[in-house]
Amino acid sequence: MSEAVNSRTVTLAEAETRIIRAFRKQRPVFLWGLPGVGKSELMTRIARLETLGKTALLDVRVALMEPTDLRGMPFYNKDSGMMEWAPPVDLPSEEYASKFDTVILFLDEMNSAAPAVQAAAYQLTLGRRVGQYKLPDNVVIVAAGNRESDKGVTYRMPTPLANRFVHLEVRVDYDSYFNWAVENKIHEDVLGYISFAKGDLCDFDPRSSGRSFATPRSWTYVSEFLEDEDDASESELTDLISGCVGEGVAIKFMAHRKIAKDMPNPADILAGKVKELKVKEISAQYALTVGMCYELKDAYDKFGKKDSKKFHDLADNFFRFMMDHFPTEMTVMGARMAITNYNLPFQANKLKHFKEFFDRFGKYVVKAMED
Repeated sequence: MSEAVNSRTVTLAEAETRIIRAFRKQRPVFLWGLPGVGKSELMTRIARLETLGKTALLDVRVALMEPTDLRGMPFYNKDSGMMEWAPPVDLPSEEYASKFDTVILFLDEMNSAAPAVQAAAYQLTLGRRVGQYKLPDNVVIVAAGNRESDKGVTYRMPTPLANRFVHLEVRVDYDSYFNWAVENKIHEDVLGYISFAKGDLCDFDPRSSGRSFATPRSWTYVSEFLEDEDDASESELTDLISGCVGEGVAIKFMAHRKIAKDMPNPADILAGKVKELKVKEISAQYALTVGMCYELKDAYDKFGKKDSKKFHDLADNFFRFMMDHFPTEMTVMGARMAITNYNLPFQANKLKHFKEFFDRFGKYVVKAMED
């Protein structure tokens, strides 16, 4: 099955628009992609979109199911004298669906399910019903699974079932990951390192015998360990990070962190207390840029609307410091992150260094935002 979908791929951001369009026609979508690419996170993001109205996301792990979990359980109705089917509890009832504008039924790990379970899913997808159960009209279906070439536990999908889906294969994409990571406050050391070493965002190789490898999902695990590192030794952190992304990437990442620790505090830079930068290591500068953006967003959330002058003083130090110490690519990344990802409302007339910044970097920032 994977051979049929390998020829064309989409990013997570592109997959989002395609899925929404398929929803309008009530066509089921199948998302293919390597382990940890972000398929589940994409569905969570889509479920939060205001364009779908009030939305519920039902995440059903099909690989863990028996056929009766989808079809329901047969029982004898003594009143009618006939065999009937008790509806499955994991599928939305009419009463439940009526509370929402859209209900997304996410059938995850579908091609890892046993053939008998896939047969029940086939009925549900083909006719929007299985046994005596019928899907409510406002329910849309998205399924997901790993490709056969990923060497996971998969069963070849029956051709009639495959033909009922709109197939999209998702590829790892730095820009999509960056936007998601900023929105979800992934640790600045992780995002800074990945911004410098984009190739280490994902190093999955199905031919490798390694148990751990870098993917967007495993970098999220790394971020979680770093958020709670105060009482962790260097050796303990290295072991945990190696267990997430593999030993080779972990060693490079820990070397990056040693340098990043010597960088100034982002809050001190925004406050104007630090105006010099001695460390010139690029990966550490990326991490510092991300840290400053996080700090600036937090500052705006705390008092930006109440004290515009204070916020713009911090923002002015942010732009000044980047102009003085960072290369163009990194300066543009910081500005784009603050403006596009966080939608911070900078006012040019309240920034002393705005004209200089715009003259030097404006055209690059505009192009980056358009891209």
